[in-house]
Amino acid sequence: MSTSARARVTVVTSGHLSTCPRMLKAADALSADGYEVRVIATRHEPWATDADRDVASRRSWRAETVTYRRGDGAAYWWTGARYRAMRAAAAAIGPARAPLAVVSRAFGRVHSELVRAITAESSDLIYGGTTGALAAIAEAAHRRATPYAIDLEDFHSGETGGADAPLVDALARRVERAVLPGAAFITAGSEAIAAAYQTRDGVDATVIHNTFALPPRAPAAVRVDPSRLRVYWFSQTIGAGRGLEDAVHALGRAGIPAHLALRGHPQTGYLEALTMLAAAQAPRLEIVHLAPAPPDAMVDLARGYDVGLALEQMTPRNRQLCLTNKAFTYLLAGVPVILTDTPGQHALGIDLGRAAALVPAGDVAALAAAFASWAGDAAALACAKRTAWHAATRRWHWEHDAERGALSALVREALA
Repeated sequence: MSTSARARVTVVTSGHLSTCPRMLKAADALSADGYEVRVIATRHEPWATDADRDVASRRSWRAETVTYRRGDGAAYWWTGARYRAMRAAAAAIGPARAPLAVVSRAFGRVHSELVRAITAESSDLIYGGTTGALAAIAEAAHRRATPYAIDLEDFHSGETGGADAPLVDALARRVERAVLPGAAFITAGSEAIAAAYQTRDGVDATVIHNTFALPPRAPAAVRVDPSRLRVYWFSQTIGAGRGLEDAVHALGRAGIPAHLALRGHPQTGYLEALTMLAAAQAPRLEIVHLAPAPPDAMVDLARGYDVGLALEQMTPRNRQLCLTNKAFTYLLAGVPVILTDTPGQHALGIDLGRAAALVPAGDVAALAAAFASWAGDAAALACAKRTAWHAATRRWHWEHDAERGALSALVREALA
């Protein structure tokens, strides 16, 4: 089927529009390729609602939202009750033996609602990802007799920590076994994730990295504040297990004046605890909280910092395999990056050369040395900034043939 026939593609995420830039980029690219694109997303976090509106206002494709936000109708209570009931049933029967209908609703809180939204209109291809959308995409495609494709940004059956991890990972594993074989194509967020699925499930995934479009202007390779090292980190959620405690300890050990900016939605009490840690361990460190922002603004918001942090940990397993959007955002802003030396990040760290420092996860001494090296050598830091931008323009941007081009080719083939 040619794009001139206005083939219809439905893009699905179980997250907010503003918290899933990977599916946003896919929708933008496919719309630009000439497809009629419809995006299905959810709305459940009050803090992301304004960003969702900002994202939608900048797009020509149509967005539809499954809402289960507390205080916004009965969906919050109904979906929560069903979710808990299905979790209890799946745990009692066992995820491997429970009916897939039970497992799907125990894995995705709004599974039924997503299926209903996807199937409300016909399409020629359904493509999407994020945890709670995987089973819904496959079920909706089956109901509509439509081909579907799956995005594995994360290693979903190794994504969870805490007491519920064995159950949640087993649910994810059951969903993966059900949906992956029937996909027209599969994309993955890193080489390590693709290799893990290939080894375990025998499926081939095309790696499409979490890169972004090149900005219209190059960043300046200068320090905004030469008196202290400006360090930046962002995520949807600011909390434990992301290497931030190690960063505070390392900045204290380095003994340098520093500014650590954290952008995202903080878990209750976490920023206060981190600030107390800094007061005890890194008295020359200032920690500043920045509000979440729309994905379209993230590159510009990273400009002016000296170091970006991508401190993925070794547990749960997904953290050691993933390659998030942090490092690529920093590069596009001309900011060198400190990466933990995980399987997911190792090759990128080597490729970046002087624009990156690879440190073992949990190695505070190595992290401190990286901070001290760039803080104490203005010429080396300026070189690292220029090298970061060069790496972005050379390879690590969304318009590269291996990124957007790869997705376009997969969709063309699926619709041929």
